[in-house]
Amino acid sequence: MPNTSPRLLALLCAGSGLVVAAVLLVVTATPPVAVVLGALGAYLPVAMVDGRVRRRRRELAEVWPEAVDDLASAVRAGMSLPDAVAALAERGPEPLRAAFDAFALDYQVTGRFGDCLDRLKERLADPVGDRVIEGLRIAREVGGGELGRLLRNLSGYLRDDQRTRAELEARQSWAVNAARLAVAAPWLVLLLMSAQPDVIGRYRSATGSLILVVGAGLCVVAYRLMMRVGRLPGERRLLA
Repeated sequence: MPNTSPRLLALLCAGSGLVVAAVLLVVTATPPVAVVLGALGAYLPVAMVDGRVRRRRRELAEVWPEAVDDLASAVRAGMSLPDAVAALAERGPEPLRAAFDAFALDYQVTGRFGDCLDRLKERLADPVGDRVIEGLRIAREVGGGELGRLLRNLSGYLRDDQRTRAELEARQSWAVNAARLAVAAPWLVLLLMSAQPDVIGRYRSATGSLILVVGAGLCVVAYRLMMRVGRLPGERRLLA
């Protein structure tokens, strides 16, 4: 999301929270309920961005071994490493083509392989991509008969790593789904109760407002703890 700045994301969060609060204020006529659920609704844009980050990293992790295999094939066919990397703009995996197309143009203009790799790493902003790019930098320095072997070893390592991580994420999914269900359930019940004015009206009092605030705080703390317990170690970017 190169066109989305932190300021724009903050404005989206504020707008989302205000819309949710306004709708619930009209439906429930209970300001405390509208304020608390509006505050929770303000988190929706952040959750969407986090989801896109996770999906993009999974997508790129799945296609990097194929890209390295293409590089190894091109090198065996007699292409130089820079030309093989630039060729991924046309015959590489679809999610990576735009970044490598920019690399090809950059290398054509400057001819500086190391600097072009640095800019490619910035465009991708991907932990797996960092490993591949640093591997390419080493491969460029090694060269000779070891280049093809290095690329094949890198491809095998990436496949093994992706297979292991996919198994761990499949086992982790129950904790994530349980945390989301546990947090969403009481607020869904509260929304259903909004159809009963005599019940929802009890939250207009100071005691009802306190219950809502404490409940929201406990839900946030419990959700963060559950996600922390079930979270896999995040991949760190190399030399970023």
